[in-house]
Amino acid sequence: MTTIMSQDSRSRALSWLTVAAIAALLWMALPLGSGLFLGALVGFSLQPIHKRLCARGMRPGFAALLCTLTTTLVVTVGALAFITLVISRGLKLADQLSSDLAPGGALSRLTDHWANLLVPLHVPPEQLTKAVKDQALALGSSATLVAGSAADATFSALLTIVFMSLAAFAVLRYWATWMRHVDGLSPLDPRHTHALFDELRRIGRQVLRGTVFTGIIQGIAAAGVYWVTGVPDPLFWGALTAFASLVPVLGTLLVWVTIGVWFLISRRFAAGACELSLSAVFIGLIPDYVIRPRLVGSEQGIPTIVTLIALFGGVAVFGLIGLVLGPVITGMAIAILRTYELEAPHREITGGP
Repeated sequence: MTTIMSQDSRSRALSWLTVAAIAALLWMALPLGSGLFLGALVGFSLQPIHKRLCARGMRPGFAALLCTLTTTLVVTVGALAFITLVISRGLKLADQLSSDLAPGGALSRLTDHWANLLVPLHVPPEQLTKAVKDQALALGSSATLVAGSAADATFSALLTIVFMSLAAFAVLRYWATWMRHVDGLSPLDPRHTHALFDELRRIGRQVLRGTVFTGIIQGIAAAGVYWVTGVPDPLFWGALTAFASLVPVLGTLLVWVTIGVWFLISRRFAAGACELSLSAVFIGLIPDYVIRPRLVGSEQGIPTIVTLIALFGGVAVFGLIGLVLGPVITGMAIAILRTYELEAPHREITGGP
């Protein structure tokens, strides 16, 4: 009996040490979590390409390196181009805003015009004009601060890309080996372990494809619509639209609806109506309701309210990375609940807990 209890105690101690070791590894990786998490999703997305390269006779290590380096190059060039565009055009826009607000400027005259129209409503024109100009000046100052913050964050972004590349290479090269180790460490049935990790890969691919490719398409479509309708700096506003598309459906509205309303306020009614109509179709409806479902998959079985909770709750808890991490965690949680539900009849038959 003493020997058995001693063995049980040692087994429990080893289990707790294993949990502590995993917790320590996660704690050490937490500051680099964004890069590692994105790298894992990139690795999941590149696995089909990696398999095809290996099937053609390429060595697994070289195939993983080729996929990783190509993706890293594309991501780095795209990130630097986006940051440069936002900084340069944002500062230019802030300077233009200050000029338009000066006495006799276009924005100053427009504000005075609308303030005079509101006189019959007993709205003091001077008070309204001052409030609008103060808000516009604050917006210009905020744009300058955001540009400076973007410049300061460049190093952090590059560090994230480095660890993203390392994680993507590790997933491509060592995923099968890791799964063999997970089978030995996981307390779950091996088939459940494999099912959950397969679900993780599937959800990761879908979230990344739906977020990145749809955002790129919406940014390109937005730049085209803005150019056609005469929006100044269409590349800048297209880039902002692509960034706003991280929040599906709602995000891009903040950009193209604001631009359309600005046209209407500026008494450019034809341009405003055209911009709103084209944007609703080519930025809103087609990307979000035609392209995104084809990239992500239309049969997710996840209610819209759960998706919104995953997005906004993910941002509240994890920050910007929560736009990707929230849906992945939610998808995995639903997969676990479904697995538990499927096992319920088996537990009742065997008398398990």
